[in-house]
Amino acid sequence: MRKIALITGATSGIGEATSHLFAENGINIIIAGRREERLSVLKNKLENKNVQVLALCFDVCDEAQVKNALSNLPDEWKNIDILVNNAGLAAGLNTIQEGDISDWNRMIDTNIKGLLYVTRHISPGMTKRKRGHIVNIGSIAGKEVYANGNVYCATKHAVDALTKGMRIDLLPHNVRVTQICPGAVETEFSIVRFRGDKSRADKVYEGYENLIAADIADCVWFAVSRPEHVNINDMLVMPTAQATGTLFNKTTS
Repeated sequence: MRKIALITGATSGIGEATSHLFAENGINIIIAGRREERLSVLKNKLENKNVQVLALCFDVCDEAQVKNALSNLPDEWKNIDILVNNAGLAAGLNTIQEGDISDWNRMIDTNIKGLLYVTRHISPGMTKRKRGHIVNIGSIAGKEVYANGNVYCATKHAVDALTKGMRIDLLPHNVRVTQICPGAVETEFSIVRFRGDKSRADKVYEGYENLIAADIADCVWFAVSRPEHVNINDMLVMPTAQATGTLFNKTTS
């Protein structure tokens, strides 16, 4: 019987790349995201890889939407083996004294609450079946703090702590928990952070070879494809040209 994976934030970046890699390896997939048109396009592409796909359009920030979507899964989709908590974002790049509170709420609601809402609905089934694997997408920002990254870094530090807490709570139930923490990955991340300013976003990736979404998807697949007695607790993945959250070896400035 094929495994079932639920991937949040599946319509772009790491989530989309992970969906494709899972499909190529015969995993049936529930793709979740806010953009219905993108979900439809992705669903068609994945089904061409001969797997079953269920598209769910909901916002992880909205507890009622999460509950409605995940409490009403068709019977054949209820036994989720792998949960990839990928949905997340950065909004703005301000000092704490100049911070935009709406940005703070958006990051906290998505990166922390959204991860919690989805996990709360999926983990009981895993504990009941005594198997499952939760993969949380963290960040180098969850390992250190950089200037103007205050609240975003705080949310990713929370993901780091929650991952450790989940591992302890789920240990008696044979459920594996992994955190994958990327450094600089060129996705829509910086475009979202800079509110659609692509020229500013592009500068983040100038002068060095950044990671791409497929690099992190490879790491997710490595973690979930280990034998059942092996758990990858934590993986920090950086471009060769990046040493810390802000220190890069750039050929151009």
